[in-house]
Amino acid sequence: MHEDMAMAFTGNPDVDFAQGMIPHHEGAIAMAEIVLEHGEDDEIRQLAEEIIAAQESEIAFLKEWLEENGQQ
Repeated sequence: MHEDMAMAFTGNPDVDFAQGMIPHHEGAIAMAEIVLEHGEDDEIRQLAEEIIAAQESEIAFLKEWLEENGQQ
């Protein structure tokens, strides 16, 4: 997972933050999906569902922001 988070910095802290948070959130979603597939505790499963919903929304925002600001 950490290899997927390696990135080159642009020197623009806003862009670097947005680009860095996307793989970070993708990793959290992947972990939450494992809990939903294998976990048994209802509270942890609920938290995993909330994390997936929130982080998918944040990823969409970050990608849109990067596009609007001339980034990939």
